[in-house]
Amino acid sequence: MLQNVTLIVEALVTDTEAIVARVGEIPPGQTKKFMLLVDGRETECFAVNYEGRLFAYVNRCRHVPMAMDWIDNQFLTEDGRYILCATHGAAFEPESGECIFGPPCGKFLARVPLSIDNDQVIAHRPLDEEDW
Repeated sequence: MLQNVTLIVEALVTDTEAIVARVGEIPPGQTKKFMLLVDGRETECFAVNYEGRLFAYVNRCRHVPMAMDWIDNQFLTEDGRYILCATHGAAFEPESGECIFGPPCGKFLARVPLSIDNDQVIAHRPLDEEDW
């Protein structure tokens, strides 16, 4: 467990971006947590590889502002189709972050924009202040 914490902290780059992974490091149907420094505050986020494409979100449910993974780094339903809030069972679309089942139906997870630089996946601070 301590090794995971060390890897997460090493990923912090600046107050606006962080290295999430190397290209191809997160296989389809898998997720990876990372930290993003926002206004001097570490914010836990996660990336998900859904059908070969990467998406990232703040690890905070829109219903109750708490972490979504009850078991560390497990965000997807068993079939890998939805992001699941382990606390109350809300299901979110991996591509958009929209809640399609349970509270807060119709609301969206706070999206973390991603870019590729050489072979690194970089997370960027969202422009929308309300997401933080």
